[in-house]
Amino acid sequence: MAANNFRYESYHPQLEQIVENVEKVMVGKRKATELSIISLLTGGHILLEDVPGVGKTMMVRSIAQSVGAKFNRIQFTPDLLPSDLTGVSVYNQKTMEFEFRPGPLMGNIVLADEINRTSPKTQSALLEAMEEQSITVDGFTHHLPEPFFVMATQNPIEYEGTYPLPEAQLDRFLLKINMGYPSANEELQVLTRNEREHPIDELKPVLQLDDLLELQQQVKAVYVEETVKQYIIDMVIRTRKHSGIHLGVSPRGSLALMKTAQAYALLLNRDYVVPDDVKYLAPHVLCHRIILKPEARFDGYTPEKIVEEILERTPVPVIRKEKA
Repeated sequence: MAANNFRYESYHPQLEQIVENVEKVMVGKRKATELSIISLLTGGHILLEDVPGVGKTMMVRSIAQSVGAKFNRIQFTPDLLPSDLTGVSVYNQKTMEFEFRPGPLMGNIVLADEINRTSPKTQSALLEAMEEQSITVDGFTHHLPEPFFVMATQNPIEYEGTYPLPEAQLDRFLLKINMGYPSANEELQVLTRNEREHPIDELKPVLQLDDLLELQQQVKAVYVEETVKQYIIDMVIRTRKHSGIHLGVSPRGSLALMKTAQAYALLLNRDYVVPDDVKYLAPHVLCHRIILKPEARFDGYTPEKIVEEILERTPVPVIRKEKA
């Protein structure tokens, strides 16, 4: 789609520093970097579906180091328990009191690797933390640090021994993205950069967490004209009425599309949203929220094809007066 090539001439100065810093480690992954930053700016979370070895961990680590955030990685396995994520209360014989020992969710940026390999109960512990920004252990609520960002990965090719995420849980991910394999030239650059040492070992922070929190507040101030809001609603309603869709996009999806458009506008150094922001982000926000009818799948439809069709059929509003 033409919208996927949509760009303005410059980034927000602070956000450009993050992009450039991440690209010292990641080669040819600018779109995935942008989407990750957008999610981080909105306080949302990403579901990354891709094959092993394409740089998922390096992407998250690079972003974490770029903003001076605490990074934790959780390898999900079938025997992982909710307490392995949240932490446990341990009795201290000296003080004769229980002390909370935090788990790996007590970080700023968390990589939840192969989330579909663990049980639904453990998946729910992660998703509760994502939704509530807190965890409950032995009746006590512990608030997660700010910012809190999760990138969860799942392998699309290995289904044996996995627990696919239910639709209600998929809906809680702000964006779903794919990184894909690098081109031959990009892979050559990867080999050259890693010939003597890994570039992430030399990566330095370019922003601090306080700067990131301030940028999150700036996102909320980005102007969204009423016609753009109606454009989002029109698009979402078409998913609910499409003949090939069993379950369309929820109001949470509408809100996610508006918030990501605000963050994308800020990334491109604008204080207002334009329709092309919405078109660019719609496939990443809407596709994982759609459930197709069996006959639609049989006919070769995919969520991506249907969203592309909806984008083509939804009239694009004309903004008569842009907010300066």
